[in-house]
Amino acid sequence: MGHWEKDTPGVMELPSGRLVRGRGLRHGPAAEPFPTYGVYLLGKEPPDVPWETRWIKWPDFRLPVDRAQALTIFREALERSGTGRVEFACGGGRGRTGTALACLAVLDGVPADQAVGYVRQRFDKHAVETPWQRRYVLNLLTRS
Repeated sequence: MGHWEKDTPGVMELPSGRLVRGRGLRHGPAAEPFPTYGVYLLGKEPPDVPWETRWIKWPDFRLPVDRAQALTIFREALERSGTGRVEFACGGGRGRTGTALACLAVLDGVPADQAVGYVRQRFDKHAVETPWQRRYVLNLLTRS
């Protein structure tokens, strides 16, 4: 299936060495190589794309509507990132996308209290935009 190259825009390396991409849908269509699996973090259904996708209903500046479903999808995406090109995307590519990437980092072994900093250093310095998004990452595994 292929993997991301480390220098692909938006690609972040997790502690395990797995690579995932984050992007903003408002910045235009996905560039090649295309993902093999996409997780879209939007308040409404995402547009159709020619690769496999999952949708987490997640209004802008808020949290996932179904947190148990989101955690299941995060775990699935982490697993798939070992064999394919996984991307996470929301409208702007910072708040919800950064929060989801921080959750992935927690699942991959980053301590929850360090995950936001991890993503801000490796993906986007403005990732995870709200206090409740930071708390969501911090408490990700205590509510599962």
